[in-house]
Amino acid sequence: MTEILLRQDEGGIATLTLNTPASLNALSDAMLDALSTAFERLAEDGSIRVIVLRGAGKAFCAGHDLKEMQAARAAPDRGAAYFADLFARCGALMQQIPRLPQPVIAEVHGIATAAGCQLVASCDMAVAAEGTRFGVNGVNIGLFCSTPMVALSRNLPRKQAFELLTTGAFLDAARARELGLVNRVVPHEALAQETRALAETVAAKLTAAVKIGKRAFYEQLEMDLAGAYAHTAEVMAGNMLWRDTEEGIAAFLEKRKPDWSL
Repeated sequence: MTEILLRQDEGGIATLTLNTPASLNALSDAMLDALSTAFERLAEDGSIRVIVLRGAGKAFCAGHDLKEMQAARAAPDRGAAYFADLFARCGALMQQIPRLPQPVIAEVHGIATAAGCQLVASCDMAVAAEGTRFGVNGVNIGLFCSTPMVALSRNLPRKQAFELLTTGAFLDAARARELGLVNRVVPHEALAQETRALAETVAAKLTAAVKIGKRAFYEQLEMDLAGAYAHTAEVMAGNMLWRDTEEGIAAFLEKRKPDWSL
């Protein structure tokens, strides 16, 4: 039986591949469970410094599995309990990503639509191939992308996010970069290489510093300005007392490579 989620570890980088290309890597019940379990394991894996998330086949992810959703209507409650559970589980999965100690990079090609676009927006960084299209186009079939809206509205300017949600229009990769949904747009044939290069750059940094930095990044976003400065000053002062930080600064001043223990 083919695994629906593949994991490959190399050089401190874990690559997770959504592996149901026939359904455009839809976030089925099984895929949601597989991703959640993988993230739980990665959170405890000290050997992994960066995570790359990609899709097999011709697309990154087309969102929820509409066939599964329609089948749920056969229940006596017309699917009410299933739909509530589905969107709650999907939201919980998206929230796992910023809580992971490792940075997560989406490697995107083809399409990333609805909850697939939500997945890109939930990642810490994203690299897209030229020609990739992004959309939260549930409104085109009468279903407003309310949960994808949470991640999207935290990545894009408010009016642009609302326009996408209400028109069902697509963004091309270049426009997605302009609006802040992705970091880089590269030729399709260079996508894996460029994503890997970004992952390796991050993986080469002091792991413990990146870990506390990611946590503080998301924590301060939820605070007012004064609270954010107070919190990050405390984090940074603690960071300065680390042996490896002292060594890193000394190495910079002495123009040599740091001898880090972590």
